[in-house]
Amino acid sequence: MKKIRSLIPVTVAVAVGAIVACACGSFSSGADGAAAGSGGTENSPGASGSSPSSAGGSGNGSSGSAGASATAGGSACTGSALSCSGSCVDPASDKANCGSCGHACAAGQACQSGTCGCAAGTLQCAGSSACIDTKSDPANCGACGKACAPGLVCGGGACTATCNGGTTACSGACANLMTDAANCGSCGMACTTGQTCTSGSCSGGVAPSVCDILATAGNPCVAAHSTTRLLYTGYTGPLYQVCKGSSVAGPNSCTSGMTRDIGLVDGYADSAAQDSFCAGGACTISIIYDQSPKENHLKPAPAGGAKNTPDNPASAGALKTTLSGHAVYGILIKPGIGYRELIGNGTATGDQAETEYMVSGRQDLINGCCFDYGNAETDSHDDGNGTMEAIYLGLGVVWGTGVNGGPWVEADLENGLFAGWENNQDRNISTNTPLAYDFITAAIVGDTRDKNGGKGRFALYGGDATSGMLKTMYDGIRPAKQGYVPMAKQGSIILGIGGDNSNGAGGRWYEGVMASGAASAATINALQANIVAAGYGK
Repeated sequence: MKKIRSLIPVTVAVAVGAIVACACGSFSSGADGAAAGSGGTENSPGASGSSPSSAGGSGNGSSGSAGASATAGGSACTGSALSCSGSCVDPASDKANCGSCGHACAAGQACQSGTCGCAAGTLQCAGSSACIDTKSDPANCGACGKACAPGLVCGGGACTATCNGGTTACSGACANLMTDAANCGSCGMACTTGQTCTSGSCSGGVAPSVCDILATAGNPCVAAHSTTRLLYTGYTGPLYQVCKGSSVAGPNSCTSGMTRDIGLVDGYADSAAQDSFCAGGACTISIIYDQSPKENHLKPAPAGGAKNTPDNPASAGALKTTLSGHAVYGILIKPGIGYRELIGNGTATGDQAETEYMVSGRQDLINGCCFDYGNAETDSHDDGNGTMEAIYLGLGVVWGTGVNGGPWVEADLENGLFAGWENNQDRNISTNTPLAYDFITAAIVGDTRDKNGGKGRFALYGGDATSGMLKTMYDGIRPAKQGYVPMAKQGSIILGIGGDNSNGAGGRWYEGVMASGAASAATINALQANIVAAGYGK
């Protein structure tokens, strides 16, 4: 985000408990080389920046699964399993690698004996690769191509005016909310793969990770960061690295301290390992590892255009919470703290579509530029309108706003925070309402220039990360200003800062994902169901 001139820091209290401090800093180029600077293990000095795939060497003291290889613990796959993108998979049933690595089944298809096909009760209609249930699909009601007239719904393979027999109209189809796995308890609340809907609740099966959900929908993860839990099935490496003792600003932050990788226990962060290692001293977070095979690890950000000095690492113990009864730590961002992967691997560039989400909260928000997670400039400078696309949570600083006081989910598209675009401007977007929750899911879908008659498209979603579905806060055209259609994304990844290293913001952060392509609203709500099931604060 572009720095703001002549802004005097101001602090005011807001109703939701956010703190407003209008102060901006920024970010210049600095090489984030493959090898980080020196640090120590818990026993001896070493290199503080080794990746999970090489963890266990000097610089990464291990505990339990910490430091394990990202390729299924470093061992070869057994039996008929294949190693695909660093994970062992069963090609006979894996929808993302059906029959061979990278061969993904289309939405609605199942992988059976290594072949993609329609599951029982569905069929493939001409001109579509999707599997259709003609008993409920309003476009193919009773048979392929038989569409229901406007105002009618499809129930039991017939077009009717109203749903009956204990069913509810959901997107033109009659669904039994007590048993329908695609609408379990409420319209759009989908159970995960292998689960069934019983009495309006999803149960059973092996719940897929958020990256499984995205891959199945055709939106593979290119970055998956969390200090709390597993986001990418098959990942066995550490979630993050802590540095005990002295630390400095910048990517090589643990120059003279001791490091420890914090791994997973039963899918949750091994906070006990952190507590033990950090006892009697102060720890910072020196690396947030990418769970995807792209290895887009986040480290304290280098200098940039708006702030010409590097950023500090966050305290490792400042944000303790629970996740389904498991003690875990989030990241408390304060002014001067921020993380970055300068040159992203596999992230969207130019006008390519992408999907991003993060889990945050209403507390500790500071209204400076900019509490972001997502796509930014690779030179850490403001390179003009449309050169970044990140999720923002807050009060909009001096840019766009929603209604009723915030905080709002917005899109940082460079030189503006956008809660939407309405009446040819970015203020008081009527559909973008406050997210006054202790745990917040915030998501953005950045689509391509051809949408909306050549005006482009972006969509914002937000809601309570502990219950319910997400609300569509905005879904419409890109800002009608020079540079936003087409977009010119560069593919760096930021956390807690603006694209030019503006770092006057603050907030709470627990997890975030970036994926290829524009995910559907149904996929976004499937992610929300997974996040709710994770049990933040419980």
